Amino acid sequence: MEVQTSRRKLLGSLGALAIVSGVPALRGAYSQQTSAAKVKSPFKLSVINDEVSQDFERSCQVISQEFGLGYIELRGMWGKNILKLNANETAEAQRLLKKYDLKVTDIASPLFKVDFPGAPLSKKFASRRDQFMADFAYHQQDDVLAMCIDKAKVFGTDHVRIFDFWRLDDQAPYRAEINKKLHYAAVKAKKNGITLMVENEFACNTATGAEAAKLMAAVPAPLMMLWDAANAAMNGEQAFPGGYNLLPKNRIAHCHCKDVVKNPTGSASDWAAVGGGNIDWAGQFRALKADGYSHAISLETHWRGAGTPEASTRVSWAGEKAALFAAGAFTA
Repeated sequence: MEVQTSRRKLLGSLGALAIVSGVPALRGAYSQQTSAAKVKSPFKLSVINDEVSQDFERSCQVISQEFGLGYIELRGMWGKNILKLNANETAEAQRLLKKYDLKVTDIASPLFKVDFPGAPLSKKFASRRDQFMADFAYHQQDDVLAMCIDKAKVFGTDHVRIFDFWRLDDQAPYRAEINKKLHYAAVKAKKNGITLMVENEFACNTATGAEAAKLMAAVPAPLMMLWDAANAAMNGEQAFPGGYNLLPKNRIAHCHCKDVVKNPTGSASDWAAVGGGNIDWAGQFRALKADGYSHAISLETHWRGAGTPEASTRVSWAGEKAALFAAGAFTA
């Protein structure tokens, strides 16, 4: 199994390298020393900061000076979840954002990434939970929402990413109450000038495009959604064009970019470098552009085949640039 996983990671890396080598404008994208000019795109291109490093200044430096981006998504830094930063750490993060001329797309919060009370747990997904240094319980979620609103205002964004509880084997008995919680939180946040976006997450109750479309039909705005094609693919859906085509396009407020490889049975099995997996990212970017999408797209590589988070994010960024270039959605 380990040999197969390593082989997939190697193929993912080679795939991204092959794509980049075929685009003259993107050759040399792996040079750490190159200070890139700010890129141009119809999208707000961003990177989730801790996909690069827990050293927040290093993340800002790579994203701004090397990748040439003007946006960043905040999730965790210095070994802490974004919601757990103290006043001094928050002030330091603000200073670094200003120093590197980065605007915050959203707070990647852990709101509702907890067990739903009284519901039997799903054993299938219990081992695949990633909390990113957040350990809040269900009874703390009102406080978590308040912290999300506060952090969004402090960092100058009006968007917060949320979830809809760890996945249940049978959602039906609990779905109405889950939807009620989401709507209540979205309305409360909106009264404070903040938009909540539910991310489709394979370990949570809304995992795919089909499930996201159902959620959006059941829970009205101001609740919005964050479309993550790779998370949908990890759950076995044909994320693009299949899952994407089901979504209400006017409810998509943010996107994440990463990639997956599939095992011989056709189900998603592991992360890959963007451009080295099974998702047609050029097609997805082309569709988003045609649908008038102009919000953020954050790189969240998750893949670690290049050895370190920073090196792996660099490979995935090169693959993402190649796909954006092919879609006519990127110029340097």
